[in-house]
Amino acid sequence: MKAEIFSIGTELLMGELTDTNSAWLATRLPALGIELLGVSIIGDSLAMLTEGFTRAWQRADLVLTTGGLGPTQDDLTREAISAALQETPTVQEEALKELERYFQQRGRSMPAPNIKQAYLIPSAQFLPNRLGTAPGWWVEWHGKVIVAMPGPPAEMHPMWDEQVEPRLRQLVTGDVTITRNIKTMGLSEAAVDESIAEFFGRENPYLGIYSKADGIHLRMIARARDVAMAQAMIKPVEEAIVTRLASYVWGYDDDTPEQAAGKLLTERGLTLATMENCTGGYLVNSITEVPDSAAYFKGGVVAYSQEMHLANGVPLEVMQQHGTVSQASATAMAQAIRAQLGADFGIGVTGVPGPLAVEGKSVGLAYFSIASASTVHAQEMRVPPRRITMKRRVSNTALIELCKLLRGETR
Repeated sequence: MKAEIFSIGTELLMGELTDTNSAWLATRLPALGIELLGVSIIGDSLAMLTEGFTRAWQRADLVLTTGGLGPTQDDLTREAISAALQETPTVQEEALKELERYFQQRGRSMPAPNIKQAYLIPSAQFLPNRLGTAPGWWVEWHGKVIVAMPGPPAEMHPMWDEQVEPRLRQLVTGDVTITRNIKTMGLSEAAVDESIAEFFGRENPYLGIYSKADGIHLRMIARARDVAMAQAMIKPVEEAIVTRLASYVWGYDDDTPEQAAGKLLTERGLTLATMENCTGGYLVNSITEVPDSAAYFKGGVVAYSQEMHLANGVPLEVMQQHGTVSQASATAMAQAIRAQLGADFGIGVTGVPGPLAVEGKSVGLAYFSIASASTVHAQEMRVPPRRITMKRRVSNTALIELCKLLRGETR
């Protein structure tokens, strides 16, 4: 089965919103055996949308759309599908009652424009939206399928997982493609490449290497008759890579440093606190991206001045003797915030994010320390002299090193 993805909305063309839906959907098609031919961003134009559907069906079996299912005049996905199929939409009374109940439960009356969300054409079925007012459409016409889903990811993702993907699995026949990511930290891209050189250059399974903000990722891609066979092709390659890079592997697939650290802290019943300057709150933001982080994260301080360091327990003599950008200061920050907030672990981060040197130290130099009641793990880093690179890389590395400490791994 061949597919195209349409992300719909003029706000995407204007750069007001970033299209994340297409990338999210694209990662889910290979495992279904669906080949993605292309991705298009189309504005809120009935003529352009209608033409897009008509042309896509000349080359694809499946069209996936996100956006344009709202109640306003510029939400035109339903109208464009109807025009492309030359079918007339009509109000479905049960769907209309469901919409009215949705608003009544929130103590509001339904605005008249929302009626259009109850429209349906003969070739379509509703995909219920339990998180919003915009139901999706599943359209089958002359052996082709259109799946129209809402634009907000919080509504689209559950609709895909619960309704769309299971239906597509029943339709698709042929080979499937699966991927497996191994995430490492601590070796350069060249060093990783050298360690596992013999696994590159194969077609099936294919191995790719990518440099990311949280280390070097290795992505294996296998294509086979079914998922079990594809997994069997990947397994020996994965085992060999993990054996060689064992002390550098920190996660797999969709793992993030903050998720990995949070899981280990939760499992061990431990808590964390942070004090940072050069990362400007990026470390705290990463940690609190995990929904249940309140269970183990005591809190964090962004200390951008010597006064803030002093106010949160960093000794003046440490900063006077070593400077605020030093390993000694990072350690003092970690110990001070751990004691102040009563946490099991404290992380202190300091460095020079730029654009100018600080205390005679160059842009891109950073230090972090992880302190417990009895130990300190300290590390110096030198990263490319870009602020966002420093924020991401230092924060990610600190959390990954915390994971290794929690697992009892040291180098």
